[in-house]
Amino acid sequence: MVEVKRTVRVTTTQHVLADIPPVQEGFPMREWRITISLVDDKGVEQPATLFDKVTYHLHPTFTNPVRVFKKPPFKISEQGWGGFDIPITLTLIEKGGDRKINHDLNFAKEKYVIDTPITINTNKPNLLKELTKTGSVPNFDENSTTTPGANTPGATPLASSLPSKRKTAPTTSSQTTNTSSSTTIGSDGKPLSKKQKSIASKAGVDLEKLAETLTKLNEDDLLGVVQMINDNRVPTMSIKNDVENGEFTMDLYTLPDTLLKSLWDYVKKRSE
Repeated sequence: MVEVKRTVRVTTTQHVLADIPPVQEGFPMREWRITISLVDDKGVEQPATLFDKVTYHLHPTFTNPVRVFKKPPFKISEQGWGGFDIPITLTLIEKGGDRKINHDLNFAKEKYVIDTPITINTNKPNLLKELTKTGSVPNFDENSTTTPGANTPGATPLASSLPSKRKTAPTTSSQTTNTSSSTTIGSDGKPLSKKQKSIASKAGVDLEKLAETLTKLNEDDLLGVVQMINDNRVPTMSIKNDVENGEFTMDLYTLPDTLLKSLWDYVKKRSE
C-alpha cells in the first residue's frame, strides 16, 4: 500500500443578483459557484482527475439537495441568500474509496479558496498514475503497476505463471524458464500455452492445481484475480504486466502466504 498526501482546493465565487428582490432586508439573493481542483507540489492548481465524481450535500431546503458531478472541475452553481456548511464527498477513481470534507459557504468575499489535505492509501495502478500528475508517488513504476481495467475499454490483462519445486528461496524468472509450469490467458480468456511440471505447494496451497484452476475461470473472475494481486502487491512479488499483449503474469510462489490462501479461496469458490 502506498500512502500519498494531496491538497484539495475548493474555490467559491459569489455575487449579488441585483435584479432579484432581497428575501429580507440585508439578505440579498446571490448566485454562488463552487469548483474542486488539486494543488500540486509546486503550488500550481491542477484538474482533480483522480476523482471519479464529487457529491455536494446542500441544505435540505434546496430542490434535489444531493448533487453529483462527474467531470472536473465538478462545478456547482446555485442561488440563495444564506450561507451554510456543505458536506462534500470526493470519490476516487478505480473504486479507490471516498474522502469527505466540509465546506463553509459564506458571502464575506466575492471569491475565496480553502485548501484541505487528504491522505490516499492505495495500490490501484490508474489512481497512482493520476497522482503522479500532482506530485511524487513513492516507488511508483508505471510500467510494472499500470494495469488496464475498468478505465481502459476492452483491456483484459490476464495470466498466471507457476514455478517448479524449490528447495530454498524463490529464484529469478530466468532461472525457472525451462522448469516452470505456465498458464497464460489472453484477452479472449483462453489459455495460450501450458507446460507440465512436478507438484509444488506453499502455505498449504497446491500451486499446480491453483494455476490449472485459474484457466477455468471466466474473464470477469480473472479480472478479479488481477485486482486482488494489485491491491495486495508488495516488492517481493514477481509480477509482469504486458499491457501491449494484454497479459498479466505472476509467479505464484512469490505471493505472501496470506494472499496465496485468499487467492485460492477466491479461485476455488468461483470455479465450483
